[in-house]
Parts: sequence; structure tokens; C-alpha cells
Amino acid sequence: MNVFESIADSLERGRAKEVSAKITEALENGISPEQILNEALVTGMNVIGEQFKNNEIFVPEVLVAARAMNAGLKILKPHLQKEGVEPVGKAVICTVKGDMHDIGKNLVKMMIEGQGIECIDLGVDVAPERVVAAVQESGAKLVCLSALLTTTMYGQKDVIDALKAAGIRDQVKVMVGGAPVTQAFADEIGADCYTLDAASAAKAARAFFA
Repeated sequence: MNVFESIADSLERGRAKEVSAKITEALENGISPEQILNEALVTGMNVIGEQFKNNEIFVPEVLVAARAMNAGLKILKPHLQKEGVEPVGKAVICTVKGDMHDIGKNLVKMMIEGQGIECIDLGVDVAPERVVAAVQESGAKLVCLSALLTTTMYGQKDVIDALKAAGIRDQVKVMVGGAPVTQAFADEIGADCYTLDAASAAKAARAFFA
């Protein structure tokens, strides 16, 4: 097992301290932080994503693995910035206005970050104008919208309408998801992408920035 496989293995098993220690050691041995990110952390999270998609693991295991990934990213970030390594892209993510659910949104955020994408997390119960402002301020090219209630799912359409009104709809891709959301609904409101689960969301997000 090489150093990247070893880090990925620790991440997949949710061993945050191991991930941190192995990344620190790899950096001390002169291994590129960008390589560690792509060949260890992203690779490990891809495995987690596939296992989650195939019902081989469940939400608690994904959250533990994501925490291990975040521990590794905390160590890597200063080194990546020092070397001028930019994130793959930026995404604004939130749960729409009137909806206080955040587990699904947090899962998607962690999985997307595992693809090397910077996430601007606006939280829950987010008004359309806040999303517009975040896109304008950050230059994000992807907007991820979550809704867990049939009563709030049209909040996703309100965000798309607000992006149009601000004249920036054509500058961003909009991804929607959540329990009541379907592909037909995504098509109806003019979203660019609908994903069924966090693993699919991460894969789709990475593809947007390919």
C-alpha cells in the first residue's frame, strides 16, 4: 500500500487522527499537497460515494469519513494556498427559504468538498436574494439547492427566478435535490441538474468543473 492508498484507507475508515498524521508525514517527506488532495482524499471520498450509492454504507459512516476528510483538508489547505493551488471551482449551497432541514445539505456539501470544490454554505431557510448576493460576491459557478418539504420545494424555483432577475442565471449551473424533488420537477423549474443522493451530487458537481 503506497502513501496515497494508506491515507485513503484511513479516510474510508473514518480515522481522522490517522489521516492527519499520515498527511503531515507525507508533507514532511516532500510529497506535493496537490497530489495528496487528488490521489488520497478525493480518491477516498469517491470510494465512500460509491459505497453510499450502493447502500453498502449509510449516513453515519459517510459523516465519519467526511470528518476525517475535513481533518486532512485543514492540514493541506495552507500548503495548497502556498503553492498557489486553486480549488477546482466554487459552489454556493443552501436549504431554501422556509426549510430548516440540513442533514442532506451537509452531506452534499461534504461530498462536494471531497471533490476539491470550495463550498460557500449559506445554511438553512435562505432567501433567494442571499443566494444571488453570494454568487455575485464569490464568483461561484454552481448553486446547490436543497428542499425537504413539498411546501418549500418551489423555493428552488424562486432562487432560479431571482438569478434570472439579477441577470446572472446564464453564469451559473443550478443543481437541485431533496426528498420531494424529482427530475420532472427540476425540468419544470429550469434547473440544470437533479441528483438523487449526495454521491451523485458530488459526481455531477465535479463534472460541471471538468
